Amino acid sequence: MDKQKKPVYRNLWFERLMATIALFNLGLVFFDMSYVPWRDFYLRRVPQITKIYDPIKGIEPYRDTANYLKTVETLKEEVSQTGLRSSAAETLLKDLSLQSVEIIQSNPFAAAGKAGTLEKIKNRMRDRIYPKSYRGKRSATEAFKIFWSQQHLGTNTWQQEIKFFDTQIQPLIATNYYRSVGENGEFTDNFWIVDLPFITLFAVELLSRAFLIKRRHPGFSWLNAILWRWYDLFLLLPFFQWLRIIPVILRLDKAHLVNLDSIRKQFQQAIVSNFAEEITELVVVRVINQIQGSIQRGELTRWLLQKDSLRPYVDINNVNEMEAIAGILVQAIVYEVLPKIQPEIAAILRHNIDSALSQTPVYRNLENLPGVKQMQTQLSDQLATQITTNLYNAIVKATKDPVAAKLSSKLVQRFTEAFGAEIQKKHVIAELQTLLSDLLEEVKINYVQRLSNEDVEQILEQTRQLRTKGAVSSVIKKTSHSLPPR
Repeated sequence: MDKQKKPVYRNLWFERLMATIALFNLGLVFFDMSYVPWRDFYLRRVPQITKIYDPIKGIEPYRDTANYLKTVETLKEEVSQTGLRSSAAETLLKDLSLQSVEIIQSNPFAAAGKAGTLEKIKNRMRDRIYPKSYRGKRSATEAFKIFWSQQHLGTNTWQQEIKFFDTQIQPLIATNYYRSVGENGEFTDNFWIVDLPFITLFAVELLSRAFLIKRRHPGFSWLNAILWRWYDLFLLLPFFQWLRIIPVILRLDKAHLVNLDSIRKQFQQAIVSNFAEEITELVVVRVINQIQGSIQRGELTRWLLQKDSLRPYVDINNVNEMEAIAGILVQAIVYEVLPKIQPEIAAILRHNIDSALSQTPVYRNLENLPGVKQMQTQLSDQLATQITTNLYNAIVKATKDPVAAKLSSKLVQRFTEAFGAEIQKKHVIAELQTLLSDLLEEVKINYVQRLSNEDVEQILEQTRQLRTKGAVSSVIKKTSHSLPPR
């Protein structure tokens, strides 16, 4: 028993391991896709990630903004050592003013798609320098010049103003970056280096699974064996990597790490509800169209009249199925059905005999005599029983009599020939074909209209309820059988 469970257990853990690896790889894919748009968030919250992942995306500090922030750090060190009024500090302040003007004019943020960040920096500096009651021109260039001046920093205290810069301006400037461009004109993206080990692992796994499938099904080609796990091919694509969510979801479900039964049912219901009506209409309309075409071409009439001009009929077993089916039905009716309903037939005959006798004048005159009513009842019973018995015996004898069977077959054949000849003589076939074709057209229109008015969702809900009832009843039966007898 343990030997049978062990392979299943090991295979389940292997499936879970590979599903976990695929999920981790999908997480890396989504992280890579979101890294550039969310880089500012990572830079503020987890700056260590940007140091690791910036080179993968070809991101490096923008030279102008990086030099600007370095100059600010140099100014802080100089002020802490020699004070704000020193000549070195004055030189650094003038340099910062010139760099501020150059940044505003050249807008190095535009290359990274961060033109809005520069506008935010300019607005914050304007609000810092110009009071709300100021009615003149609020120039961002002049605001930076005023901010990086000894007079402004000395009047408003150095610590307060540099704290404003570090908290409100420096984080925005630090988000700017330069991203290199490859020879193909696209931004540098070396995610394939991170993704290649996963692709290699999934490729080896897919080939191994294909080998096992091919060994289990020798008639399969390698292509068929690989397509057996078609969804794993998404794990090997270096593009459209977001499609890997499909194999990851399927793997998690097969590894029993998540239960997707409800989602699968909803997905199947959505597909069925969207296509069931169209497919049903298409099938029904196509069948009706084929019948109409057969009627208009006269094939149905020729088949009914058994004309030799019709194209040869393909017989697969040298058996006339219609005659065989008719023989089986006759045998079942004569030997199984009629004996069981013979009392009911006798009762109907008895009732008809009583009704016929009660309507005769002679019987009405004799009805009041003693014993006549009882004699009439006995007579009706005997007649009904005799008639049904004789009729049944006649039918049984007819089925066993080869001469009667031959005469009946000849009668049917003669009737068919006479009926077909009479119809053709009176030129009724064309009218019948037209009427049948019109009737089918009406059925087609009315059926499609009725089907389109039906709620497919309601039909699916009814089907689901029937399945649930069937499952519950089967569970009850199994439970009742498993209970010990009292």
